[in-house]
Amino acid sequence: MNIRPYKNQSPNIASSAYIDESACVIGNITIDEDVSVWPMAVVRGDVNTITIGTRTNIQDGAILHVTCDSEFVPGGKSLVIGNDVTVGHGAILHACTIEDLCLIGMNSTVLDGAIVKSKIMVAAGSVVAPDKVLESGYLYVGSPAKQVRLLTEKELAYLEFSAQHYVNLKNDYLNR
Repeated sequence: MNIRPYKNQSPNIASSAYIDESACVIGNITIDEDVSVWPMAVVRGDVNTITIGTRTNIQDGAILHVTCDSEFVPGGKSLVIGNDVTVGHGAILHACTIEDLCLIGMNSTVLDGAIVKSKIMVAAGSVVAPDKVLESGYLYVGSPAKQVRLLTEKELAYLEFSAQHYVNLKNDYLNR
């Protein structure tokens, strides 16, 4: 079974969401309306919570996880993803916050406590360091990710397009 509880915490998944049968969704997770979770993605909310906002897409092979409560991280750290976010193939999001209208590029990693503000593109293969706060409206590139330039109007429009494209695609999958 690809959607399962952990210690009596079951995923709460909106009826309009699409979870591919090969994706794995475990534990204390909230998945909002029109979200899509694609093949081989792992969303594991076993030791803390994961929240995925409306119209967000989690692409193939992405890994989403959290940090447990311990003497090293009192209270642990949850993972919060806003609305209209595109999480690219193979990306890793670990106990961080991604605000609205962002694109996290393929094979990028965003680490514990990092905050990716709204309207940001994190380039493919980039690494956002723990507790780093990325300023809204910019492209970030590299390892560690560095602010390169303001996003263009076309790139900002693409953030909305990408989210809506994946809503349309998940609707096709749900209606086949």
